[in-house]
Amino acid sequence: MRPGLAAAVICLLLAGWPARAQTQTPTPAPAQTLLRVGTNNVATDVGFYLADARGYFAAEGIGVDLIPFASSAMSIAPLGTGDLDVAAGTVAAGLYNAVARGLAMRIVADKGSSRPGHEYSTLLIRKDLVESGRYRGLPDLKGMVIAAAAQGAGSEAAVDLALRKGGLVWSDIQIVHMGFPEQAAALRNHRIDAGWTNEPTVTLALREGLAVRASPEALYPGQQTAVVIYSEAFARRRPLAEAFMRAYLRAVRDYMDALRDGRLVGPAADAVIDILIARTPLKDRAVYHDMTAFVIDPNGAVNTASLRDDLRFYRARGLVADPAITATQLVDPSFAAAAVRTLGMVHTATKD
Repeated sequence: MRPGLAAAVICLLLAGWPARAQTQTPTPAPAQTLLRVGTNNVATDVGFYLADARGYFAAEGIGVDLIPFASSAMSIAPLGTGDLDVAAGTVAAGLYNAVARGLAMRIVADKGSSRPGHEYSTLLIRKDLVESGRYRGLPDLKGMVIAAAAQGAGSEAAVDLALRKGGLVWSDIQIVHMGFPEQAAALRNHRIDAGWTNEPTVTLALREGLAVRASPEALYPGQQTAVVIYSEAFARRRPLAEAFMRAYLRAVRDYMDALRDGRLVGPAADAVIDILIARTPLKDRAVYHDMTAFVIDPNGAVNTASLRDDLRFYRARGLVADPAITATQLVDPSFAAAAVRTLGMVHTATKD
């Protein structure tokens, strides 16, 4: 080969021949660890949904299989056996009983709380009972048929607190159990007089004129209504469990940034609502804007005082038999604390 031609070929090889570049193998995407995450298929799952949709899990090397459960109680067994890694849950009597039976799991972060100005979980009274004068305040709950989600659920503990504020006791009412959406139909058909329910059922019942709030004041400010729970097996995979929490809290902060004046109406709200509409059964954008928004602590903190109060009620009703089990022993704040060390502390919980 002539010297000039040889030099030209060498230059082309160093520069990268186009035909050769077309056959180069692309760099593979980083491997992801697939985690099984139980959801309730409701708005308080927003931290999971946002972290997935916005790539926060992927950025931590995590893929998620989001598995909806009809109730959080149904996810306890697979969580306790390690068939689920993470679950959304309520801290009901059944959770304490499962732990007492040896199903190890840890409450690791806030997933939804009711606070003044954000009372998305509350007691509704049938509107005709208010208009007739039958109900004027909490003492008038006496003799009423009141719905709660389930026996040993947080909504039962909340009803009990409302009764005590009205100077009443549990035996002064008749309690019935039904899901939150079913309560609206029961109010409409006069099958119940009142019900402790969550959004969006609250807004839908108020909009239809079926009910009014039992009190203008927060009846159970600070109630820890939903939590993130790790299986014990997952919690022991410390680096991965901390990575999950970082992604989750990034998403929670996005949600909190979308709140203004107790509603999901901030500048970033529509983008959050788009994800909720895509991933939950509620498709009405106006309801998302109108309903009272729940809060999630942006640092993941769990209200253990609320959990202790609810546990006292479960014990008084004979729903939790183990005298040794405590709310504090179920809560492990270390994962949220590790995430905050990386993400930084947010110094206000409501940010609106």
